[in-house]
Amino acid sequence: MKFELITTDPKSKARAGVVTTDHGVIETPIFMPVGTVGSVKGVHQRELKNDINPDIILGNTYHLYLRPGTHILEMAGGLHKFMNWDRNILTDSGGYQVYSLSANRKIKEEGVKFKSHIDGSYHFFTPENVMEIQRSIGADIIMAFDECTPYPCDYRYAQRSMHMTHRWLDRCVAHLKNVPEKYGYGQTLFPIVQGSTYKDLREQSAEYIANVGANGNAIGGLSVGEPVDEMYAVTEVVTAILPQDKPRYLMGVGTPINILENIALGIDMFDCVMPTRNARNGMLFTINGTINIKNKKWEADFSPLDEMGITFADIDYTKAYLRHLFSVNERLAAQIATIHNLGFYLWLVREARKHILEGDFREWKDKMVRQMDNRI
Repeated sequence: MKFELITTDPKSKARAGVVTTDHGVIETPIFMPVGTVGSVKGVHQRELKNDINPDIILGNTYHLYLRPGTHILEMAGGLHKFMNWDRNILTDSGGYQVYSLSANRKIKEEGVKFKSHIDGSYHFFTPENVMEIQRSIGADIIMAFDECTPYPCDYRYAQRSMHMTHRWLDRCVAHLKNVPEKYGYGQTLFPIVQGSTYKDLREQSAEYIANVGANGNAIGGLSVGEPVDEMYAVTEVVTAILPQDKPRYLMGVGTPINILENIALGIDMFDCVMPTRNARNGMLFTINGTINIKNKKWEADFSPLDEMGITFADIDYTKAYLRHLFSVNERLAAQIATIHNLGFYLWLVREARKHILEGDFREWKDKMVRQMDNRI
């Protein structure tokens, strides 16, 4: 994997760059649609590629390990072939899912024992076998195994967890040297900065991760309930330390406003389930704010889904029609809303890139944040 930093906005830390892997070019900043179990929920790969057109999507190690299992993925030739996707894939390490299973897991130095949410069976993740699982899945970018601490988090716990995450990272790096790539293309490991919302811990962790010399780095443990001001403060601390010539990935973030503010702080890559999950519940993201399309006020509104009339993906439906589909529980409703929301997120980061290249990102970002902070 290679990264080229093209330019930085003169009035912020926003960056425009290009990541190149064996599966193609990723123009940054980028949003990665979440394809948890080998599918971006509710969207056919044809629509994903032709209408939304992301350079990269995300898969989930925990879920893919449980179903269909690495043996099936290996028989298929890896996740790319299994799901018929010829562009980039990033897999997370399962650390966040372990965090979310707090009532059904036990963390110790060797790894994490957890109970499957599917059938109650017990499993054990270690830094070593998580590297093997991600080799079998075959993503272009794979994540180091880490512990995602909750919020709020006791300082001593956050400190112990951070150091354990660093030791787990060392084990990931060492083990990858003994586990060859399986499918004839490169895989790149991203370490993860942890440390909760404590400035000194985040500084220590960012310095440790930077010294590993990986080709890209991630920031984890945010968007777990902390106030947005604390999220931005942590991001600012960490991006000041992480290498300028490597891509930075902020995991699990977030709203359109979160994304723009974190781009301004120097983040290059994002993922979040929000556009797809909210779409299934009838919430649409637009340039002028969010819409609950299920509300009766849209029953006879024949205007486009976005107030500005912009079609973010290759779909052209009215608010009244989409509201009708939701009211009769038609499955197409969730699909249209999902394509719209993902199209909006991809439009947003591509517009951000355009304004970074043109040198007026800060002014555009501030205007967009004001416009989007609204319920229509």
